[in-house]
Order: sequence, then C-alpha cells, then structure tokens
Amino acid sequence: MSKKIVFMGTPSFAVPILKKIYQNGFEIAAVYTQPPKKSDRAQKITKSPIHILAETLNLEVRTPEKIKDNKDEYEYLKKINVSLGVIVAFGQILTKDILNLSKNGFINIHASILPRWRGAGPIQRTIMNGDKETGISVMKINEKLDTGDISNIFRVNILENENAQSLNERLSMLAADKISDVIDNIFDGTTIYKEQNHENATYAKKIEKSENKINWNDDAKRIVDKINGLFPYCYFMYQGTRYRILKALLSGSSGKPGHVLNKNLEIACGNNSLKILEIQREGKKAQKINEFLLGTKIEKGSDLNNV
Repeated sequence: MSKKIVFMGTPSFAVPILKKIYQNGFEIAAVYTQPPKKSDRAQKITKSPIHILAETLNLEVRTPEKIKDNKDEYEYLKKINVSLGVIVAFGQILTKDILNLSKNGFINIHASILPRWRGAGPIQRTIMNGDKETGISVMKINEKLDTGDISNIFRVNILENENAQSLNERLSMLAADKISDVIDNIFDGTTIYKEQNHENATYAKKIEKSENKINWNDDAKRIVDKINGLFPYCYFMYQGTRYRILKALLSGSSGKPGHVLNKNLEIACGNNSLKILEIQREGKKAQKINEFLLGTKIEKGSDLNNV
C-alpha cells in the first residue's frame, strides 16, 4: 500500500521542504495552504508561496478558510487514507479529529530548539533575545501549541550580526536537508519521540507592528538585536520621514539617547551607541551608510526623537 503524505504550509520558509519531499519521490496526496489574499493596493489576488509551488508541481491544492470543524475537509482527508501529515508554518490549528486521520500522526517542523520559543515568531524572538544557538525541532503535533513530543532536533549557531532573513533561509534549508530521513524513519517505525521539558518552555509571541519602532532609550545591544530580529522593518522617524535601519553595529560611545554623535551617523542609546551601516529612507532604495551620508540632512547633534 502506498504511503500518502499530506503537506500543510504557507510561507516561503516551507517551500524548500515541500520541494525536497517531492524530489525524493514521496507520494504527496494533497497540499493545504492559506487561501489567496487580496493585496491592499492593487486588489490583486496573491497566492501563498506554497500554493504557487504546489501548482507548479501539479499537486492537489486545498485552501480552506478554516480546517477546524470543516466537514468537507475531514471527509476528504479520511477518504485519501493519509499515512503522514507534515506541517510547516501552516497558520491554522488542527483538531484531534483531523490529527487522528493519519496513521503516523502529523509532524511539525518548528524553527527553534523546543521547548524554547514555542509560538508564532521563533526566528525573530531568537535573534531579538541575543541567543547564540537555535535550530529545527521535529515534533508530533497534539492539540496544544508546540507541546508535542520531539523526535529530532537539528542545531545551528547564530552568526554574528545575523538577521532574521538570513537565519530563516538557513533553517529552511536545514529542514529541507533533513526531512527525507525524518520521514523514512517514521515509515520504518524507528522514530523515537521524547516528551518536552515543559518547565523550560518560553513563548515567541506574534510580532506586532508597534515593535518595529526604535526606542533610543533602550540599550544599544538590545536595539541592534531588534534591528536584526525584525529585519527589514525597524525604523525611526525624523522630521516626519521614516527611516529603516537595515544593518547596524554596536559601539561604545555615550550621549543623550537618540542624538547623533558624529558625522558618520553614530547614535547614542540608553547605554552605549550604535553605528548605522545600511539604511533606507521612506520611498527610496536601501543605501550603504557612505552613500546615504552624501545626501542626508541628518547631521551631528540631530535629535532622532524628533518625529
């Protein structure tokens, strides 16, 4: 009897993983992803990265608004006789009745070393917290949030000054590299699941837009970690214009928080200072700091708390 996989995922993080499952010859009976959305500006319908890939591979694509309490999807999954569900940042919660339809359950590929950073924003929170190590956890899904038993943890060091985009890509490729062995072991019956140490759990809450604004009273290291963790969205306002800081380094100068200390756009923070290496003015392209300084009106002594 064939071993049928159902894949559930949505963002670009999940793309290399689905692609690797397909390339290695596993039978993918269906791909579930979030439904297409209308963009705010042009009112265009935008399909998720997984939706686009699945169509390219001629796979069955299903996009229910809600899979919970959805009789049609329950009956469909029951009919196709699922051997394993693979979940990668799907964006919906699976209930017990759905989980029970798969012979080998559903596994989740989670971008942290569980039980650390359960929840929606593990990559961002890892960097914002200044962690030195992270990884991919393979977890058997239960009805609670990221609390299931663990079969595999694959660890990586976080690079110096690494941002969320870079770490996202590295962890996605790591998961893609490991996924076939993980699936083979499950189908062979050699997988061993171990309970998480729930007392050590931390939670990576969803990133709110309000977090993107820089508070110059914060410690400089905290601000640099935030710039990297929320890349490319961290910003400050100056004279009514938004400036995104894309890359910055910790420095040891001091001064009044939010004030520009020199002509190289070094900025004082609550403790120490930071040097901007790459910046993007609202409506303009990203620039290296030397290029930006040729045309900027942000001079030494400027108060960046002046919005």
